[in-house]
Amino acid sequence: MPDWLDTEAPTIPKFLKKAGYVTAHFGKWHLANNMIPDSPLPNVYGYDTYGAFNCAGEQMPVHEDADNAIKVIKKSKREGKPFFINLWLHEPHTPFHTVPKYRWRFRDLEETDNIYASVLSHADDRIGEVLDTLDRLDLTENTLVIFSSDNGPARGRKNAKLTLMHDTATGAGYSSAASKGITGGRKGYKAALFEGGIGVPFIARWPGKIAAGKVDKTTMLSAVDLLPTFCEIAGVQLPASYRPDGVSQVAALMGHVKANRDKPLFWKSGARWPAVKAKPDHWVSYAVVVQNWKLVTSQKSEYVELYDIVADPFEKKDLKEAQPEVVKQLLKKLEDWKATLPTKPKGKVFSAERAQL
Repeated sequence: MPDWLDTEAPTIPKFLKKAGYVTAHFGKWHLANNMIPDSPLPNVYGYDTYGAFNCAGEQMPVHEDADNAIKVIKKSKREGKPFFINLWLHEPHTPFHTVPKYRWRFRDLEETDNIYASVLSHADDRIGEVLDTLDRLDLTENTLVIFSSDNGPARGRKNAKLTLMHDTATGAGYSSAASKGITGGRKGYKAALFEGGIGVPFIARWPGKIAAGKVDKTTMLSAVDLLPTFCEIAGVQLPASYRPDGVSQVAALMGHVKANRDKPLFWKSGARWPAVKAKPDHWVSYAVVVQNWKLVTSQKSEYVELYDIVADPFEKKDLKEAQPEVVKQLLKKLEDWKATLPTKPKGKVFSAERAQL
């Protein structure tokens, strides 16, 4: 595994910056780590300004993210410039960094529930402050806001005791015993390739362009789609030599729902087979989604399951016996994709500290 993302990699802020956007990142970074002192800073990847943790250099306090984002919004408004802000909140993630005001707000809850509710409420308020700023500055109708997550909720070990823990980037807070996230009935949690691990919230707000209160249960959308989507909205022409992993979803955001995406989505994860008793849904090493079909496999594909992910998002009905031809087709796509994966990282992506290991 490389120590950081190749600085030559194409990124959203690089493309938008060339189009005249002010670009900023506030919050979690983790394209390297604070324990890697010679790793590139966020500005190398296209950000004009940043405040971050889990990166080299000074660590931004976790609760200063929204305040910093608001400063960029106000400055961009004064200067008449469009802006792109990557706001990666810490919550809800261990360590859980609580504030007395929010602990008091949920004082009637059991301690672990109180901790989880308090950090979520604190995050909600900070998001609200950003949205209120857009309203006050009359920017709401000209700003696309997307709220999402990087993975499904984590789970602490069964009967884990609540303790304090320390993170080198963010400081002391409560342990995973306070992890209370839910998946809405989907299988697995963080680190599983079932929908409980990879299905995440996705809320888009753009008054006058995206209809309020509508729910799209058909479009298959992934984080890899954000780059081509944002670039289309910003009028950025992607280089002819660049082949994005995702597809633009502007039409879907505007309510023009397609039947399903044509471009496959792939996942790879290290997982043990057969499944560990304590984690029955964490045995999948590979997954592929093509239109409404999702195939999951063990590491050597000795065992597979097939689901109609649109009709059955809870992955309850394995259809591999009824759809052997679909299984065959998806396994072929998966093997073709595996063949494209590099055998090792390329570029200058390793710390000088590795020479000492």
